This record gives sequence, C-alpha cells and structure tokens, in this order.
Amino acid sequence: MRLLPRAHTRATSSGQPEVRTLWAVSDLHINSPGNREAVAEFVRPKHPADWLIVAGDVAEDADTVLGALRGLAERFETVIWVPGNHELYSRGDDPLKGRNKYKYLVEGCRKIGVLTPEDPYVTFAGHTIVPLFTLYDHSWRTPGTTPEEAIAAAEESSVVLTDHYAIAPFVDIPVWCRERLSYTVRRLSHVEGPTILINHWPLVREAMEKVVHQEIGLWSGTRHTQSWPRRYKATCVIYGHLHIPIDICVEDVTHAEVSLGYQRDRERTLPPRLNAGRWPYPVLTEEVTR
Repeated sequence: MRLLPRAHTRATSSGQPEVRTLWAVSDLHINSPGNREAVAEFVRPKHPADWLIVAGDVAEDADTVLGALRGLAERFETVIWVPGNHELYSRGDDPLKGRNKYKYLVEGCRKIGVLTPEDPYVTFAGHTIVPLFTLYDHSWRTPGTTPEEAIAAAEESSVVLTDHYAIAPFVDIPVWCRERLSYTVRRLSHVEGPTILINHWPLVREAMEKVVHQEIGLWSGTRHTQSWPRRYKATCVIYGHLHIPIDICVEDVTHAEVSLGYQRDRERTLPPRLNAGRWPYPVLTEEVTR
C-alpha cells in the first residue's frame, strides 16, 4: 500500500519527490547461522527518514536483543519493537524471568530510543502505528477440549513449543495474556482513524491454515483478537512467529507475516523476497515533507 499525501515535499535530483518507507521484519533470530550477516546486509534504510518495525524474536538473551536493536536504531530514524516468545525465554537460574524480563527489555529500549508496546503511539502516513504484546492463552485448540487436555495431547504428539518449558514455569501466561488484552483494548479505544497493528503472534486464526502441526496454535495466539483488525480499522497487520512469510486477506485487511526465521527458513524464503523487494517488508510510504 502506498499513501502519498500531497504536501510541501522534497524532490530528488530527477525531480521526483523523496519518499520514506515504514519497513517491517520479524524473527531475526540473530544467533542462527548466517542471520546476523543477513540483517547487517539487508536491513538498511533506503532513505535517512525510513522507519523499521521489528516484530519480535530477535534473540533469547536480553542484552543481545538490546544490542541488535541499538544497531538498527543507529540506521533508521525510528525503530518500533514488540516482544516475541523467544525474548521471554529463561532458565531456572536466570536473574530475569517472565514479567521482569519484559520490563527490563522495555526499560532498555527506552534508553536507546526504541519504541515498545508501553510507549505512546506514533503516526506514519496518516496511520496510527500500534505495537502490541498480547501473548496467547491456549484458546486456539480443538473445540470441546480444555487447555490441559489440548496441551497433554500436544505433548503426546511431541509437538510442544519451548515456551512450555522456558516461559510457563515462571509466569501464568493465560493470566498475563488476559491482562495484556484488557490493557490494550483500553488504549485502542482512544485511537481514531486507520491503524497498523503489530504483534509477534498472529491476530486471526486464519494465519494458522498453512501450519502443518495445528497443535502449534496453542502457543500462537488468542481468539480474543480475532475482531481487532476490523474493529480498530487496521489497514495492515504485521506479525511473525510462524516462519511462513505470506500475505493473507481477512475481512479486507492484509495480514503480513514478515519473518526471517532460522537458517533453513532464510535459505528457502529470503531470496525470492529480496528479488521482489519484499524484505524488509514495505508497509507504508509517504513523501518526505520539508
């Protein structure tokens, strides 16, 4: 989508107006072999005023996450980050776990000028840019089963995300999810006009259609966000998590999965996207005003 509001604009040497872009990436997994180099080479602005969305799963270690975001903030005019499940991973002897780890990351982002789901919303090309942190509540499960039954079945099938061992022991995730949903709805109730919604986890169940192991849905979203894109006038929803970089349209809203993924994902999906100019993913453009 390209929104080019007419205003007093700057022109290039060819006489064409200068354009800045809001780009999006997710699941950089910079410790995966080759990913750090790919980010260094390809996640660069085309205009000094470009912005960048980073939709979670930068790394597991908090200081590694902040170091990567600092590097990106030095390149882009504005960087907007939302956490993924990997940012929340902890071991039993780690000093930072669950809510405390998220708080540490938010405070660290503020020190380096990176926006988070806790900061005032900003606008780009007439859209309110909304970073979200909603987690998941195991509600994407087989109808008629309880969360406990669904998780037990996933364990029996050996389809269990690491979240079950590296996040769940340290925080009640469904409770935290409910709190985040309530907090976010209160904030969104004050937003008018079109939005860009950003979340690590997909907001709609349709995003799961191409996932082979549907049990993954237990750790991938919540039914309570299904109506958000339409309710909050989203032009586009940016998400990651699934490592299936596609665009889908649900109720006339584009949902773009913008992940880099692990080495095997990158080697398979990145070249065609680079050739098409689709990674980083161009979300919005606007003319640069004086």
